[in-house]
Amino acid sequence: MNILFLGDIMGRSGREVVSKELPDLKRSLEIDVVIINGENAAGGFGITPKICEEFYDLGVDVITSGNHIWDKREIITYINKNKNLLRPENFPASVPGQGNTIIKDSLGRKLLVINVMGRLFMDPLDDPIESIEKIISKYRLGIEVNGIIVDIHGEATSEKMSIGHIFDGRVSLIIGTHTHVPTSDTQILPGGTGYQSDAGMCGDYDSVIGGEKNGWQEKFKRKMPVGRIEASEGEGTLCGLFLEVDIKTGLAKNLKPVIIGPRLINRVPTK
Repeated sequence: MNILFLGDIMGRSGREVVSKELPDLKRSLEIDVVIINGENAAGGFGITPKICEEFYDLGVDVITSGNHIWDKREIITYINKNKNLLRPENFPASVPGQGNTIIKDSLGRKLLVINVMGRLFMDPLDDPIESIEKIISKYRLGIEVNGIIVDIHGEATSEKMSIGHIFDGRVSLIIGTHTHVPTSDTQILPGGTGYQSDAGMCGDYDSVIGGEKNGWQEKFKRKMPVGRIEASEGEGTLCGLFLEVDIKTGLAKNLKPVIIGPRLINRVPTK
């Protein structure tokens, strides 16, 4: 089973580069399932139902999120109706939506997708480790489900790495989001789980984490409120990860970073 995971989609630039590159990537890599983190897709702040539907029309199967999921209030009613738009599992149980979903590819193979948020330098939510444990304890990897993907939306690489090692051999992929910078620690852990600390951002890298750089510069120079920093709207770069899962074991068989665009060193995997 071939899976494409794309990091945080940042504003219009991110949406445009995904629209441009995703069809060719799906064909060339024979992708079965596409997962994206979409929490910054609406101008860098949240996501709307309209944008979700645009992503689904492009062939996206699951949209994960994080701390910006509620920035657009219209998503609150939409998320209850759409099981493939996820909010972090470790939000309070009373919060709308869900933090995991099982989807089937065109061959009927099942993929469990889990979305959690880290707690180090983030909001004090429930323990992400316990949240993952509760879900995966219900499913045997390679038997009830053919693969398990975990998006850890978090700030600290130490927290993400620890969670990766805790669940090594029990999930297909632990992938980090949130920092908007692709890390170069792509690897298959000793137990067979794929890992990368952050998938990076789909957006304009002539920026500060996808935001208009002058606003960020003023914020750090003056330590004064600068108001809302808008998403940078230059040409976007696509960042993500290609994963091939062994459907008999549910573990990672092949794992490669994907970077396509004008700013970063490109990495375009071949099947």
